Amino acid sequence: MRLIHGKHEAFTVFKERYSGSDDANAGELVREILTAVRERGDEAVREFSERFDGVRLSDFRVPARAFDEAVENVGSDLQEAIGLAARRIASYYRSQPAQGFIEEQDGTLLGQLVRPLELVGCYVPGGTAPLFSTLLMTAIPARVAGVEEIVVATPPDRFGEVAPEILVAAREVGVTDVYRVGGAQAIAALAYGTQSIPRVDKVVGPGNRWVVLAKQAVYGVVGIESLPGPTETLVLADESASLGHVVADLLAQAEHMGAQPVLVTTSRDLAEALPAALEAALADLPTAATARESISTRGLRVLVETLAEGIEVSNRFAPEHLCLLVDKPHDLVPLVRNAGGIFVGHHSMEALGDYLAGPSHVMPTGGTARFSSFVNVSDFQKLIPIVGVGEELLGQVGPAAARMARAEGLEAHARAIESRIGSAGK
Repeated sequence: MRLIHGKHEAFTVFKERYSGSDDANAGELVREILTAVRERGDEAVREFSERFDGVRLSDFRVPARAFDEAVENVGSDLQEAIGLAARRIASYYRSQPAQGFIEEQDGTLLGQLVRPLELVGCYVPGGTAPLFSTLLMTAIPARVAGVEEIVVATPPDRFGEVAPEILVAAREVGVTDVYRVGGAQAIAALAYGTQSIPRVDKVVGPGNRWVVLAKQAVYGVVGIESLPGPTETLVLADESASLGHVVADLLAQAEHMGAQPVLVTTSRDLAEALPAALEAALADLPTAATARESISTRGLRVLVETLAEGIEVSNRFAPEHLCLLVDKPHDLVPLVRNAGGIFVGHHSMEALGDYLAGPSHVMPTGGTARFSSFVNVSDFQKLIPIVGVGEELLGQVGPAAARMARAEGLEAHARAIESRIGSAGK
């Protein structure tokens, strides 16, 4: 795990983070998939599902009986946990302001309507593990926003089935249309529509590089919330932090494929003790191979002089998850400018946020927290402005608007404005 001294060396390393990657071969394959699905619909989806998932499906939609069977196959304890998570997530999002406004004064009407999207597609990763929590984290804020129709796409297993945990989560939030299709072909099907899969207004949810490239390519045909890629956590720790807690939080991210675990600390002892502690914890970890690869290739330790310098490093890194394992974490929160989510204090581990703290765990990665946000209610709504100008206001501001139009060389605009000035009742 690479050791970096100070913010300036860290900033140099971080430059690589924003350069992006140009995987020409992957991009070409994604374009091939998108074109085929757009032109041939179900037939192409079926071919790519067989090619990449190893299963040929006659029907993509999960049948209703599978939901009943899923309930029987998932233990009551997990069902209760899913229910608790769903309630907490919904409660969190109901607190988010979601109302428009209309103001009327002297015959002038200005306002803003808030309207939910009509049909949303949630992509739920399921290749290496059935991430049923992602269904909760995307479908629930969509439901709270007022979206009436939500569909889910998720990769099938080699038998063509969807994990029962995903179906239990779907039933918990009232989603009945689950399609056993994954990868770029799923994004293409949701974006363009096929004979079996409806075209949606927006696709949300994380995925592997094929999913991310496909979402990027179809943006404009449909909406997307962001391009969430491999997960990452930056732990900012001082001398009060427990080495065991730091190890636990970094490994909780490192066990995801392609993850980046980062420690920024004022404690030299903590920085120097971390590699051996990580190795010891990996000894009995079932996901040790993936975690070790994440740590060895993308893991970073940054030693800083002060916590203020640590916050500078974090803001430049713009992590998906920022964990404040420091003595006075609340003092640092006002200094945070860029982060997908902030986890405040020694007991606020990010792993809890992955399941039922409240906010969605779909957060901006790869430095995009500089300009984007976690999945929230506004991702599933449109804002429509209302303009109703009265005669008095038109007389006051119309001439200025006409002058601006002529300055831009748009004479018809100016005449349209002037044709109304002083023409009440005509």
